[in-house]
Amino acid sequence: MNFSSRSVPGKDRETPLYLKLASTLVALIAIVYILYILRETIIPLAFSVLLAILLHPLCAWLERHKVPRIGAILLSILALSIGIVLLVYLVSVQIGSFTEELPRITQKAEVILDQTLTMGERYLNLTRSQQVTEAKKYLINGLSEGRAFLLNTLVTTTGAISTFILIPLYIFFFLLYRDFFRRFVHKAIHRVPKDELNALLKKIYVVIQSYLSGLFLVILIVGVLNSIGLLLLGVPHAIFFGFLAGFLILIPYIGILIGSILPALLSIVTMDSPWYAVGVIGVMSFVQFLEGNFITPNIVGSKVSVNPLAAIVALFLGGQLWGLSGLILALPVTAILKVVFDTIPSLEPVGFLLGEPVHEVAIEKIEEQQENLNKQSHKKPYRRYRNKPKKKPGVAGEGSVNPRTERDV
Repeated sequence: MNFSSRSVPGKDRETPLYLKLASTLVALIAIVYILYILRETIIPLAFSVLLAILLHPLCAWLERHKVPRIGAILLSILALSIGIVLLVYLVSVQIGSFTEELPRITQKAEVILDQTLTMGERYLNLTRSQQVTEAKKYLINGLSEGRAFLLNTLVTTTGAISTFILIPLYIFFFLLYRDFFRRFVHKAIHRVPKDELNALLKKIYVVIQSYLSGLFLVILIVGVLNSIGLLLLGVPHAIFFGFLAGFLILIPYIGILIGSILPALLSIVTMDSPWYAVGVIGVMSFVQFLEGNFITPNIVGSKVSVNPLAAIVALFLGGQLWGLSGLILALPVTAILKVVFDTIPSLEPVGFLLGEPVHEVAIEKIEEQQENLNKQSHKKPYRRYRNKPKKKPGVAGEGSVNPRTERDV
């Protein structure tokens, strides 16, 4: 598939290298600046595109069963809204039951604090007043440093929530005008053959669809495994914390580790031994090992073949650019970019760098073998004779060979 634009012959040779690098750098800076300035509009649009692709199979199924397109879209959005409302209700019920135990948790926390101060007096030769003074100093410094961050987060979250109300409207129009948008892409990239462009759009659709559908199934499996492990340890509200850690898989590689901190702290406060906290971290780490090595590869498959280093870098860049939303969008956006880079010849090395080494090397070997087979198939067959066959002149059946002189090796 060739997506290289038609350029004037000799134009690339006339353009200096430093000018190419400068123009590329300016373009990247402009793109990042636009993405940051317009984040309150672009983030909901990005989530709307992903959710519209997720709802497309349900919408198409309803349309095949004689439901009008508008009705099918409204029913799909209603199903998504019901699922979100049920999820919020279950979370609120768990939080309500958790707040009922706050007095007991506070009492146990005071006992642990008193034991900590006693250990400081015994082993560090620090009085309780000195320990409390040092703790207050570090606490005040932390609050002063985090005040600006909290205010920015609150303002950003408030603006994002008000903007996210438009997501159902965006989803409706994306699903309603999906054929219109496809025609727009064909007109915008008219130099590319229509079949090749349709193949690229289909590949991007499959990547997003497999990632989202597989992600929800992985969340369900990880939530069940976490809940079973916490129930066996006897940690309170095991199901809530188990599925909370499962949903934090939306933040790849570090989400489930963040989700293990809360039940570990709760087990320290509510349980009799600190070894329960070690058990919680061990259970969560084991589930994360299963998720990263067996569950996600077998469910999501190789559709989102991004190597861990590229994923971690994308996570940090997405977090710095868009915060929590950037962490969630980092992996699917990186997978889409890899599909596009693999299609454009000039950017194919970048796509190769983003992919998993084993997967990419295997594809390279297959392509090399295919090229060798094609070269061999285009070669003319060559037969070498030790003695050249001779014709018998003046005999009927001219052109026959003498069997005694034929030596086919």
